Formats: sequence, C-alpha cells, structure tokens
Amino acid sequence: MNKPSEETQKILESLQRAVTAALDKKKRLGQYAVIWQDGRPVAIGEDAPASLTDDKK
Repeated sequence: MNKPSEETQKILESLQRAVTAALDKKKRLGQYAVIWQDGRPVAIGEDAPASLTDDKK
C-alpha cells in the first residue's frame, strides 16, 4: 500500500482533530452522537435513541 502524501496526511490529521473536537463538544453538551461501528451506525451518549444504540448485540 502506498504511503499518503504529506498533504493528504495533513488533511487527514485535520479531519481527525475536527471530529474529536465535535464529539467532545457533543459530550460536554449532553448530546448523543451517531458513529459508525462494526459496519453499522450506532448512537452513543446517555440520551441516545434506543433504536440506534449498540445494546441489541
């Protein structure tokens, strides 16, 4: 597999920081977030709708 270019690596790191910040903000505000886990969307957080939580496994 080819190593990403320096520019691509910088873009990826920037996106990772932005997502981390957004998830942190949602957590501090008490909001749930929807993430991709095990090939499907899963809601995380205390107020997450039961239809999207990972409890069904």
